[in-house]
Amino acid sequence: MFSYVLRRLAGSLPVMGVLALLVFSLLYLAPGDPALIIGGDLATPKDIAAIRENLGLNEPFLSRFGLWVSGVAQGDLGRSIFTGLPVSELILQRLEPTIALLVMTTIVALAIAIPAGVIAAHRPGGWIDRLLMVLSVLGFSLPSFVLAYLLLLGFSVKNEWLPVYGYVSIREGVVPFLRHICLPSLALGLIYASLIARITRASMLEVLGQDYIRTARAKGVSTLRMLWSHALRNASVPIVTVVGTGLGLLISGAVVTETVFAIPGIGRLTVDAVLRRDYPIIQGVTLMFSAAYVLINLLIDISYTIIDPRIRY
Repeated sequence: MFSYVLRRLAGSLPVMGVLALLVFSLLYLAPGDPALIIGGDLATPKDIAAIRENLGLNEPFLSRFGLWVSGVAQGDLGRSIFTGLPVSELILQRLEPTIALLVMTTIVALAIAIPAGVIAAHRPGGWIDRLLMVLSVLGFSLPSFVLAYLLLLGFSVKNEWLPVYGYVSIREGVVPFLRHICLPSLALGLIYASLIARITRASMLEVLGQDYIRTARAKGVSTLRMLWSHALRNASVPIVTVVGTGLGLLISGAVVTETVFAIPGIGRLTVDAVLRRDYPIIQGVTLMFSAAYVLINLLIDISYTIIDPRIRY
């Protein structure tokens, strides 16, 4: 196990190197002159020259890339063009709302998707199975911002049960935190749950057809124990895989969801940076999410040995 983790970590280094190169190249691959775009129509030639100097556009590409990687290795992601603050500081300021949204979204999605997938697989072809699968297809096909506005209309605008926008830290109280995070996590979690539910159903159907399940039924094992203790554990590997790989869906959905609900998270920071062409922030956020995705995939591979002891590396 330990040697496998070391090999995976070593294998992740080239991946991170390629990601760093692609992220840094965003500044050079963007159409037009970044200095002219950032400066705007009213910028003077002196302003444009200062922007180019600040971004290092006058330096050779490889030289600038080496300096940037060296800074990243020391935790320095550069400074925002417009605020002048360190990018790492801006990300840390916005990290809590995004983490809270992703964690609550995952809890909501798993709480809905796992029971739905198990119930659908237990009675395949029945009306419950058909209804759940239709709802899962509908949920996965519906854009997150449309679902967000529908929830806002029903729970906030017409009935005023929950706040329309904003974020309250859990340090300020559990109830205010849950009231503000409920609708955003539900809007994003229902879409995420649709994907997990379909994978759970397919994986459970495969396991329920195995001989040891028929043997458990013949021995009189209760349906509840057979489904949750025997079948679900052996069907967990594909489920865990899709939960982890669905991080990309959550990240992209979080950007839209935070914008709709005015949550001051990293998604909102990214949107503002894109609109203002603040390339250091865009590079820092993209690199952070890419590193998190690589790390989560590593943790998923390691979790396989815990879920299924037959898997050995």
